[in-house]
Amino acid sequence: MVYKICIKLGKRIRKIRNEKGFSQEELADKAKVHRTYMGKIERGESNPPIYTVYRISKALSVHIFDLFKPPLK
Repeated sequence: MVYKICIKLGKRIRKIRNEKGFSQEELADKAKVHRTYMGKIERGESNPPIYTVYRISKALSVHIFDLFKPPLK
């Protein structure tokens, strides 16, 4: 089952990753997750544990709360 929050989280991670200029593989390496798993997270196909979200936030050099902020309109 895909949850809306997972889709939103994945889109937010992808947006920040692109802004930082990382490839998906680079981010996966920095966050210590497999590159295919990072793809699933970004597509909202996975519900990652909070510690994985924390490692992704650290790899992106953003506060974990920034990954859950709604986009500006």
